[in-house]
Amino acid sequence: MMGRMTAATYFTGWWIVRTLPEESAYKLFNVIADFVYRRNGKSVKRLRSNLARTQPKLNQEELGNLTQAAMRSYMRYWCDTFRIQSWSKERILNSVTVSNSNLLIDRIKDGEGVVVALPHSGNWDLAGAYFCALGIPLVTVAERLKPEALFQRFLEHRTRMGFEVLALDNRSFATLIKRAREKRLIALVADRDLSQSGIDVTFFGAPARMPAGPALLSVKTGIPLIVAHVSYTPHGIHIDFHDVPVPGVGSDDERITKTVQRCAELFELGITEHPEDWHMLQRIWTDGDFVERSAS
Repeated sequence: MMGRMTAATYFTGWWIVRTLPEESAYKLFNVIADFVYRRNGKSVKRLRSNLARTQPKLNQEELGNLTQAAMRSYMRYWCDTFRIQSWSKERILNSVTVSNSNLLIDRIKDGEGVVVALPHSGNWDLAGAYFCALGIPLVTVAERLKPEALFQRFLEHRTRMGFEVLALDNRSFATLIKRAREKRLIALVADRDLSQSGIDVTFFGAPARMPAGPALLSVKTGIPLIVAHVSYTPHGIHIDFHDVPVPGVGSDDERITKTVQRCAELFELGITEHPEDWHMLQRIWTDGDFVERSAS
């Protein structure tokens, strides 16, 4: 019963936000962001704590301002997500700028395939829609949401934009290996994995864990690996690509560990430049009162 009510609430909100005038919709989500920030609940406290690690020189007032800006960015992501189905192909293409696009586009044109690792920053759905609009469909993985109806709605939403979305389960990685060998574009959000299967990294000078997936795909199949950082601009998003050199020597485990660490270092660069667009409202570091949990 609660699942149906949750799904109905999301679907109603989705419809309302899509039908509101654009300026009104984004103003409403700024109001919601400011309200959530002032309530200072668990997620906001975690966001503030995470941002403090990325910007250690900020005083409390500056950190508060950054946290509020980050909540606005996070709510902008949701407003975009609810409305993007109504955007034309031209609007999507005109909403995105890219640095080092050759790292992805040239390789796809040459039939190499690419795996992209990216943090929870900016609007990765819009980034994916942009490449689909260019005629480069992508493959990604989505964690199952509850209730199931909500997960299916998000699945349909991304499929309509041209994504192939795999549910995160024990079969998804085998399919990703197959897609990598087919020289496809694979995009994976990869800045957090606190399970036992996560790879230990140093991130902003402290221990964290990140998923092995992008590095594992690259090591096992030879597909090139790049990091993408997505940040907001006044009229859309900017995507900044960086190559990730995969070590050619050592065991697979050693190569994967070094590659994930390099991804973490590149994530640091983008987050340092655009901390307000990093939407990390969950724990990411494994020091302090971190408690181990089982691999999913």
